[in-house]
Amino acid sequence: MSFTLSGNIIDIEKKKIFFGEVVVSNGKIVSIKEIATQQENASFILPGFIDSHVHIESSMLVPAEFAKLAVVHGTVATISDPHEIANVCGLKGVEFMIENGKKVPFKFYFGAPSCVPATVFETAGASLNSAEVDTLLAKEEINYLSEMMNFPGVLHHDEEVMKKIHSAKKYNKPVDGHAPGLRGEDARNYVNAGITTDHECFTKEEALDKLKYGMKILIREGSAAKNFEALIDLLHDYEDEIMFCSDDKHPDSLVKGHINELCKRAVAKGIDIFKVLKAACINPVKHYSMKMGLLKTADPADFIVVKDLENFQVEATYIDGKKVAGNGTSNIITSPSELINNFKCHTKKAKDFFVKRNNDEEKITAIEALDGQLITNKILVDPKVENGGYVSNSENDILKMAVVNRYKDVPVAIGFVKNFGLKRGAIASSVAHDSHNIIAVGLDDESICRAVNLIIENRGGISCADNGSIEKVLALPVAGLMSNDDGYNVADNYSNIDRMAKSFGSELSAPFMTLSFMALLVIPHVKLSDLGLFDGDAFKLI
Repeated sequence: MSFTLSGNIIDIEKKKIFFGEVVVSNGKIVSIKEIATQQENASFILPGFIDSHVHIESSMLVPAEFAKLAVVHGTVATISDPHEIANVCGLKGVEFMIENGKKVPFKFYFGAPSCVPATVFETAGASLNSAEVDTLLAKEEINYLSEMMNFPGVLHHDEEVMKKIHSAKKYNKPVDGHAPGLRGEDARNYVNAGITTDHECFTKEEALDKLKYGMKILIREGSAAKNFEALIDLLHDYEDEIMFCSDDKHPDSLVKGHINELCKRAVAKGIDIFKVLKAACINPVKHYSMKMGLLKTADPADFIVVKDLENFQVEATYIDGKKVAGNGTSNIITSPSELINNFKCHTKKAKDFFVKRNNDEEKITAIEALDGQLITNKILVDPKVENGGYVSNSENDILKMAVVNRYKDVPVAIGFVKNFGLKRGAIASSVAHDSHNIIAVGLDDESICRAVNLIIENRGGISCADNGSIEKVLALPVAGLMSNDDGYNVADNYSNIDRMAKSFGSELSAPFMTLSFMALLVIPHVKLSDLGLFDGDAFKLI
């Protein structure tokens, strides 16, 4: 198939815009012809956008459906860490993601998960040792070693950790980082071990520290973790070292926008358009040695057409010369997906969530959740006691939270959390980073139990329940993480259950996404695993 497109062509690296023609044949760019200077009323042709770090599973969509939604916004490729499904299903989960991604015209660049399980302080469904990681890295479909969350292991030269990094170096594949708050000499040593990126910087000062030692910084703006405002000014001075990513993107927000939204916001802040597009289109290709088109002669025809360079409204998306989206409509067709899962626990009873009062305790440790952040604070609170047990207190917003092991039947872990704001009922999810046990928060044990059982009965999902009077579940039968339904249906259903959670009183911008991170032990300062409350600073169970 051959065709010609005319418009204002953007040469990002030469920092030049001109009116011209792009000729495409058999999926390649045959020629780019400059005709005149930039035309006022013409659309703009530029390389496609790339999400430089994302867990596809967090969209609750299988890769093919993620692509269906993403191409509408001009995204043509992702650097995808299959860490979530690997924690549930191991190597078979990674292979599922690769094969499902091949169903559609989209460029998924998958990594080898480096930390499965993420810690020894939780129960995961699988593990990947250094030999298995080496096997993955040897595959052509695996392009890098995924985020090395075990930064203490790097700093202390843990044997298994160093073997995984050595394997990546052996195959000449980059190593992604994950080191929230790491500064100074520790940051230097982490980078010197071979870690090349970080997407976990909370402050500009932390990012500058890591940039100084040679690390690339990914500016993250996802459904829960939002660091754009804190970091975007770095792009003025570090145009070659910055990339954009979402990390975790729920389906409703993916329907609204993707990397194009970050470009729009960056330009609105007065950042040079060529620097913005370097971060969005060029830097990931170079860093990960992606086989992507960059709008050059003989390149794969991976490019997009946008109406203007302020709002980045995408008029067309092309991948390998195939038009995969146009004017808000995806041309990718939904196809059936196989089911892969690991769910072995049985339904619970309300009494399983009762926690007896410790008469020696006047105060208890609780988690303070922060909207828009993965980090949490450790706080001491006065517990509410009824019938000899600790219960939720909606008056001061200290609510009971539970983590239920989904891989075997064992006692439930209980903690307390502030800032979820529920005034009734409970919400639950089997998307609970990193081990993806079932996590729930609520006002009463009956509601918490019902929300959890809705998840178990569906072998995965997110749910709301209010003591038998109202309930809703979005089933996620693929690893308990993803739906096998059409992506737009999933987004609609997610929006409905999100509204229900908020009708229960939560004022969090994304209550289910925030809930999913309350068991993420590798992010300070305190979290809850299936084994109990965890101190992320001391790195031990409380």
